Amino acid sequence: MATVSVITGGTGGMGLRTAERLGSDHYILLADLDEEKLLEAKKHLQSKGIPNVSTLKTDITKASDVKELAELAQSLGTLHSIIHAAGLSPTMAEADKILDVNLVGTGHIVNEFYHLAGPKTVAVCISSMSGHFVPAEGPYTDILKDPLNERVKELMEPYVNGDAGAAYSLSKLGVQLIVEDEAERWGEKQARIVSLSPGTINTSMGRQEASQQEQMKWMLEKTPLQREGESDEIASVIEFLVSDAASYMTGTDIRVDGGTTANVKKYRS
Repeated sequence: MATVSVITGGTGGMGLRTAERLGSDHYILLADLDEEKLLEAKKHLQSKGIPNVSTLKTDITKASDVKELAELAQSLGTLHSIIHAAGLSPTMAEADKILDVNLVGTGHIVNEFYHLAGPKTVAVCISSMSGHFVPAEGPYTDILKDPLNERVKELMEPYVNGDAGAAYSLSKLGVQLIVEDEAERWGEKQARIVSLSPGTINTSMGRQEASQQEQMKWMLEKTPLQREGESDEIASVIEFLVSDAASYMTGTDIRVDGGTTANVKKYRS
């Protein structure tokens, strides 16, 4: 039976590069909203010698879509990993939509794929260094840990106040908190769940944010490695995290940001 790796946001730079790295050993299931891009991604992977690729148009904010994705994954083989890379950044949508995709969508993914998890299954949820720029402990902490609460966006509104940047940072903190909270439940199945926080990455999304946000330009200037990261530098860490080499890592966040978070905190203190 095939071992299956599911990648949401699978047509983006990080998702597609991760598929290239995992495709030699795993059956790849790509999920995204854009069917045309999914078709292009499948053709791209097949041109790289990765024959076992399926795709599914998926709206991660809809529980029914995520359930359909999980059912397809189950039909293809045994779930090895779910790499949840789908998300929206501040210049891509308004605050409410960002919360819906980044926070509620993560809740749907983690909840539904938990049912497929078995020994050695790994979930990697993509967060962001932005999640480290807001206090982990606050009046919103318990709200973020419960992303499937029907009132979650309403409850978060006093802290977001309609601001897309605040929604992004808090939703990405939410990803980290969900992972910490879920580690025990996943561990009961001998499965692991981790988050990964990229810094400024040379993808279309990353370039859009860097070009439109002065704060992002400033943070890039303060990055100790003095450059953007590349998609493959994220994909290589994901490849490690889903491997047996990372078999004792769960319930934690891994920053892959060129040192930006540490340096920015120093300048802000």
